[in-house]
Amino acid sequence: MTAQQKKRKPTLESLAWRTSPGILGHHPATPESIHALLGYYLNDRTSPSPYPGRDMLLDGSLFDWGVASPLEKVINGEDELELLLGLPEVYRQSVHVVEPWQNVGINLQGEAVRASKNVAYILQQVADADTILYPLWQSGVFNPRRMAHTMSAGIATIVQGGNPSAYDPDSFAGAAAGLDDLLSLVDELLLRRSTDSGPSIFICLGHQLAASSHIRLLRRAVTEIEATTHLPLDDNGRILANLKRVAGDIREMGENLQVIKNGEVIATGWQDRCFAVAPNEQVEVGERQLLPYGSQNVLKDHIPSVLYDTHALVADDLEGVIDTMLRSERTLKISMFHGDEVNEEAALFASWGYKLLHDTLVPIRYRIAVTPLAWLLSMPYAIEILSQTCVAGDDWTEVGTTCIYYKDWETHTIRRSFTCQFHPELMADIRDIGKREGPRYAELKDNDGARLLVRLLYHGMQE
Repeated sequence: MTAQQKKRKPTLESLAWRTSPGILGHHPATPESIHALLGYYLNDRTSPSPYPGRDMLLDGSLFDWGVASPLEKVINGEDELELLLGLPEVYRQSVHVVEPWQNVGINLQGEAVRASKNVAYILQQVADADTILYPLWQSGVFNPRRMAHTMSAGIATIVQGGNPSAYDPDSFAGAAAGLDDLLSLVDELLLRRSTDSGPSIFICLGHQLAASSHIRLLRRAVTEIEATTHLPLDDNGRILANLKRVAGDIREMGENLQVIKNGEVIATGWQDRCFAVAPNEQVEVGERQLLPYGSQNVLKDHIPSVLYDTHALVADDLEGVIDTMLRSERTLKISMFHGDEVNEEAALFASWGYKLLHDTLVPIRYRIAVTPLAWLLSMPYAIEILSQTCVAGDDWTEVGTTCIYYKDWETHTIRRSFTCQFHPELMADIRDIGKREGPRYAELKDNDGARLLVRLLYHGMQE
């Protein structure tokens, strides 16, 4: 290949990208048709496929990203992103899938599991929804704000899992995107849930990166508030003084809160690299029953009661989808595949910090909106821990799933994004599609994990 050929920008023809969404129907898929079909899938566990005779018959060698439709859209760098931005009919009607690592782990068969293919397969089979892949481990994070804006303009963004640890930058060695690069993108995604955005769903490592980003955003908020010297229409400084007092309360709690597992202090304070995420007591691999948060009914003495009380208030006031499923569906079984976990202390702290800051900003939002602190208005309202799992009787993954709530400042409507430690896109064998036969519609219809993934997407699209 000549130097001139290497510099040639990709085109739709050279990449073989489709510009008409969907592959199963006789007309292009739309957000409305996708939403309707997601609802049809969720109505029961037995109704037939809306595309009879169109189950995707797979050639495993072809069902891989960048090889053939429907997995042809891969964003490997700024050139592909620039091309995508010229196709709003594509990126606004697709689900954007982020890969922080080349696989989510090695299963018991010794296979590397590329679970992003399962996400693409499930959404295509259920609702003929296309996906666009961002393999950040290969491409790097080249413009986090622009990437987040593009992703959030679509139907949804799904941040996948991976082997590295969200508390260990060295574990990302060899990838084009390091830990700080990934967190810079997740920070932006958490700030992009607005009136014209789709939800984000963070899975496994994505769930852990989101937890780390919550703490980063709160630290940034406190630092910038404390550095602010003046607010418009606050001539006597009383409003700013109150805001700084609240920021000081958040800093004090963040700097002194301990994370304790089995009587051992794992982390002290929000600057500790293991404050948000740390190794689980045991590696958790295989099918688990999803239990409501608080099933062990133990309040930890080292966690201030105000954190529990604030979380209980949020849980009583808002509905996080997964908690409703646990009450209304049959026993939910999902596939766990992780050795690290989000710390309960950090999740409760983040929810308390977000809500305290939000409630303080409500009456002064007009003054904040005309200052460099305006980005605070994009922060989440609160977090709710929705479910947990038990590894071996005594060791718990306390933060199995969370709902991230956003409250519209003017209308008070709620928008949601979601995180889960488990892989709802994996079947019980923990294999990726292509290495295993693709499940037919009837199997997906009755699979707890697939139903959970679809339900999060279905409800998130309504907001």
